[in-house]
Amino acid sequence: MSPAARRTTLAILALAVGGFAIGTTEFVTMGLLPQIADGTGVDIATSGHYVSAYALGVVVGAPLIAVVFAKVPRKGLLMGLMAFFAVAHLAIAAADTYPTVMAARFLAGVPHGAFFGIGSVVAASLVSHQRRTAAVAAILGGLGVANVVGVPVATLLGQRFSWHLPYLLVGLVAAVTVGAIAIWLPHQPPSGEESMRTEMRALRRLQVWLALLVGVVGFGGMFAMYSFITPTMTELAGLEESHIPWVLAAYGVGMVVGMVLSGRVANRVGVLNGIIGALGLIALLLGVFGFAARTLWLAVALVFVLGLLPSIVVPLLQTRLMDVAHEGQSLAAALNHSTLNTANALGAWLGSLVLAAGWGYGAPSLVGAGLAVLGVGVAVASALVERRGSAAVAPVAPAQRAAVTPATR
Repeated sequence: MSPAARRTTLAILALAVGGFAIGTTEFVTMGLLPQIADGTGVDIATSGHYVSAYALGVVVGAPLIAVVFAKVPRKGLLMGLMAFFAVAHLAIAAADTYPTVMAARFLAGVPHGAFFGIGSVVAASLVSHQRRTAAVAAILGGLGVANVVGVPVATLLGQRFSWHLPYLLVGLVAAVTVGAIAIWLPHQPPSGEESMRTEMRALRRLQVWLALLVGVVGFGGMFAMYSFITPTMTELAGLEESHIPWVLAAYGVGMVVGMVLSGRVANRVGVLNGIIGALGLIALLLGVFGFAARTLWLAVALVFVLGLLPSIVVPLLQTRLMDVAHEGQSLAAALNHSTLNTANALGAWLGSLVLAAGWGYGAPSLVGAGLAVLGVGVAVASALVERRGSAAVAPVAPAQRAAVTPATR
């Protein structure tokens, strides 16, 4: 490996470590909902708000940071985002009431989308055009590794010691990430073309909005099920709570496999076709999950696949947004994670509604199946709009011009 290639690998690895920290904090809350609920004096349904609070922080922070800090050198911005993330997790570790945990979780979510969005643009700029999706997937792969290692270990520590401990450890990993970015990521000065106005131009494009809508409704289905994975597995599958980390690890292994496959799917069937196909399979599996979860081995197998399929879609959706946003790539890429966490908040909220209504732990996955179907519909609509646009601007072939010209004289 050449020195330049090694430097690129280490730079992407530094960003992936940040993704690991973010993935751990995002998903460990779902594994520790019973402990956090007990520790803050609320019921399980209400504790789902802690998931939504983090997601809302992402929704607010991602576009705001991408636009306001458009002219800031990306390396320094990424370091600042991770430093803020670390401090916010110290605040979570010190919180012990519903209002303080809600506020700290919201602040912890603020840097999430901007870090992944801007980090994805940086990673794509370090490699060839054909390797963009693979580079983005490598950063997002930190989420998968978090679910294989970080989330199960953090859940186990939270169950045996204190639910505060995992958040303290995440803060430490975030601090390490700041140092790794400082050492390995090359300096990327602004080109001079970045501005708030330039970034905002992405919002004028219909395809950007359609891609964002795919993220909101398509992934809302996944989070409707996964937000309540712990009580679902214990109540429906009869799994002991102490074994939940292994279920979370199965989901994480699926995520890693999905990230690895994402670049190949993009090259084989295309970005948009890959999104449509994977979302269709997600809808199908969520539709049967509530019934299948009553059989333990089948429930674990479905959790693995339901980790794999969305992890194929996320890098594809990130690449799709960068393609259709043109000059507003940073904002569009950040908005991808804003919309995914809107989906997180939407899914957790809808899941808590059906649980509060007494419909049982099989109901959230059915809600999720409906949302995933809507996501497929939006993705198909995006493909149709793109096809019509391409047909409208297609150049007339020479043979066609020869046939038409005499008739018009």
